[in-house]
Amino acid sequence: MIRIPDDLLSMIIKKALSTGGDYADVFVEHQIPLSIHLEDDKIEKLVSGMDAGIGVRVIFGDKTAYAYSNDFSKDSLMDIAGTVGRAVKEGTERDAVFDLRKVRPRVDFKIKDYPPDVEIGKKISLVEDANRAAKGVSASVRQVSVIYRDSVQNVCIATSDGTITEEERVYTLALVQVIAAEGDVLQTGYEPVGGLSGFELFDEHPLDDIAARTARKAVEMLKAPKAPGGRMPVVISAEAGGTMIHEAVGHGLEADLVQQGLSVYSNKVGQRIASPLITIVDDSTLPNKRGSFRFDDEGVLSQRTVLVENGILKGYMYDRLTAMKEGVSSTGNGRRQSYKHRPIPRMSNTFIAPGEGDPGKILGSVEKGFFVKKMGGGQVNTVTGEFVFDVSEGYLIEKGRIGEPVRGATLIGNGPEVLKSIDMVGNDIGFAIGTCGKDGQGVPVSDAMPTVRIPEMVVGGEV
Repeated sequence: MIRIPDDLLSMIIKKALSTGGDYADVFVEHQIPLSIHLEDDKIEKLVSGMDAGIGVRVIFGDKTAYAYSNDFSKDSLMDIAGTVGRAVKEGTERDAVFDLRKVRPRVDFKIKDYPPDVEIGKKISLVEDANRAAKGVSASVRQVSVIYRDSVQNVCIATSDGTITEEERVYTLALVQVIAAEGDVLQTGYEPVGGLSGFELFDEHPLDDIAARTARKAVEMLKAPKAPGGRMPVVISAEAGGTMIHEAVGHGLEADLVQQGLSVYSNKVGQRIASPLITIVDDSTLPNKRGSFRFDDEGVLSQRTVLVENGILKGYMYDRLTAMKEGVSSTGNGRRQSYKHRPIPRMSNTFIAPGEGDPGKILGSVEKGFFVKKMGGGQVNTVTGEFVFDVSEGYLIEKGRIGEPVRGATLIGNGPEVLKSIDMVGNDIGFAIGTCGKDGQGVPVSDAMPTVRIPEMVVGGEV
């Protein structure tokens, strides 16, 4: 870990604010990543290394100046502090002294098997075993790709509020992609697993089991008929994770989009935007979830933020800049991909809270409809709330039971309208993981929802 003395951090902040400005911070990062990529039955890539750098930021009014460097010499650090400071053209000279006090986290996360301590051979065996498991499912499995990644990220954040925070984040991730084919029909299976966790992740989620399940799903879908299109009741399983909530709702509750008028939820705090059964939460304190952290990337303590409560919009997700614009406190959602990026409002672990319904009874309440077991990718217009999502695993509902699988289905709708129409919410919950992209940078997230019933929704397919 690169360490910068507290007194030098104070000098950097003082220099950054020497010509004015409302706030300044310093972000120091040291990261050790490893990735293994297996394809066509052989290890295609094995990449490891180290990256370290520092970013300095000044906020003045509603603007931000940001600069970063890999050079940790005192002259370089003072130079980039002066660079961002000179961006403040109409400021007042300041000569403050910043005494930094360390802040303790509210939560902690246990890591059992520290990834750098696990032999590389064990990681290679993990992906090779997963490949064999997928290939062994059927002769229809034509291609398997297995990726393993781990990363140890150490960050130190000093702020002109007089705080300094330090955190080590350990991420472990694996994903399996399978392509199955029969004749001219191709189907793809995809399954990721990961978290703020060590190598013990695979004790709970054996990767060979995940690979075999992914391959079976792809093979099963080869014989599935195309999904019927039209308006129908839809039940989304907790196994589908919260992809729809993340995309169709979550991004629209990030304060930068709200303040720019790019969200359908702008200026709606206190208004009903969802069914009374719906409560939506963003919580970065959840144990070992992929979107969890002790502090965000601006040194703000992680927290649980209720965004929607019983259908009423309670607030948005803020970083420091958007919070300062409105005179409120940051919700601890200031996140960045690395020291090369400025922080922006981002989700962490976002989910619909479980309700009281029995998932089996929710399914049984639908005479004829569509059951979503796994979601795929999608697109959303945050201004209008309109969305289209692929369904990677879907089934017809026939007389309250899961019927035959169908392929090629999409869900088409409007976020606020769908939220308002949900009339049954299960007492279960299921998480999915991802790397969320926004403004050219990605951060680890997870999302979740219980089983829900939407009385009528457009399912894209064959008419």
